[in-house]
Amino acid sequence: MSLTAYRSKRAFTETPEPVGQVRRSSRRRIFVVQKHDATRLHYDFRLAVNGVLASWAVPKGPSMNPADKRLAVRTEDHPLEYARFEGVIPPGRYGAGTVMVWDSGKYEPLENQPPEEQLARGKIQIGLQGEKMRGGFTLIQIARRSMNSSRRDHWLLIKSRDEYADPSWDIESVRFDRSVLTGRSLKEIKDGKPAKPRLGRRRV
Repeated sequence: MSLTAYRSKRAFTETPEPVGQVRRSSRRRIFVVQKHDATRLHYDFRLAVNGVLASWAVPKGPSMNPADKRLAVRTEDHPLEYARFEGVIPPGRYGAGTVMVWDSGKYEPLENQPPEEQLARGKIQIGLQGEKMRGGFTLIQIARRSMNSSRRDHWLLIKSRDEYADPSWDIESVRFDRSVLTGRSLKEIKDGKPAKPRLGRRRV
C-alpha cells in the first residue's frame, strides 16, 4: 500500500486535502463514503487496509438494495486522515469540487481472512456499521488492470440480502444529502456554512 500516486496528483500548498502518511501499525477497521461533486457527481468508497484507505469511485453511489450492482472503479490509495476530509478542492486542482463525508463507521471482515488478503484476491466481504450503510456488502473485481493496459480496475459493490436490505433505496433522496461529520448539505459545504450541532452524529 502506498501514497505515491495520491501525492503525485496533488499540490498541497493549494489544496486543503491532507498529506497524510502510511500507518503500518494501524489496525483501525474504518470505512468512509464521500460524496464528491467533481466534474461528475459520484461517491468515493474507502476502507482502511494496511495503514491507508483503499479507494473506489462509485458513479451511482452505494445502494442498500441487493438488486443493484454498483460499478466501483479502483482509484489510488488515500491516507487515513482523508476519512475526516470535508470541504472544497479548488478549481484547477485534481478532483476540483465539493467533498462531503456522506457516511462513516467501522467494518468487519465476514470471512476468516484479513482485509488485505481479500483485496489481493479480488473479493472483499464485509459488514458495515455506519449511519446510512449497515450490514453485509461484497466488493468483487470484474476487470483487473494489467501492466500494459490503460483499462481501469473495475469492481462491483453489492448489498447482501439481510435485515438491513432496502429495496426502496433512493440515494438521491433529500434526507441523505447530509454530512455525518458536520450535518451540512453539499451546497452548505460549498457555501462555507459552519458545522451544525452533532445531535448524535458519530465520530469517524
